[in-house]
Amino acid sequence: MFICKKKYFIIIENIKDINLSNLKKNKFSLIYRPKKNITEFNRLLSFRKKCLTKNIKFYVANDLKLCKLLKSDGIYLSSFNKNLKVMLFKRSNFDLIGSAHNIKELNLKKLQRCSYILFSKLFQVSYKPNDKFFGLLRFNLLMKKNSKIIPLGGINLKNLKKLNQIRSEGLALMSEIKKKPAISSRLL
Repeated sequence: MFICKKKYFIIIENIKDINLSNLKKNKFSLIYRPKKNITEFNRLLSFRKKCLTKNIKFYVANDLKLCKLLKSDGIYLSSFNKNLKVMLFKRSNFDLIGSAHNIKELNLKKLQRCSYILFSKLFQVSYKPNDKFFGLLRFNLLMKKNSKIIPLGGINLKNLKKLNQIRSEGLALMSEIKKKPAISSRLL
């Protein structure tokens, strides 16, 4: 089963998590969200240049300095980032992407002027199976008021075909791309 959306956001914690040769279309955007401090800046810079040559957008999570050093396409604001000053850095070629888990965080990301908001959790996730998730119906109802919301959370090979029922213009992946890199070949 293939999924056809306009945009795909892939969240990576390490540049080794993704093989750029698997991403053939220019619909892909990478969000670099490292857990540790960056030790090999030159490798990261080289990776960023490869993204440019393949026409893959590259965003850095919550680090404006690194964003400027890498000349990234924008910044990704995690749900815990409540800073409203970040919208002052908005330029015509600099995107703000946000992340939210509830309506309050969603409204904050709108105040921050995020062009896209990754909204989690669409499906049940394996690492916290008892946590609440939105599901298809509630997510589509939310989409009626907010057209720039992108689903995130619990998306895997088993429920991939259900994403054609989502009205969103894109989707976001995090852990599944690391577990099964071949999932990117099913995204058109």
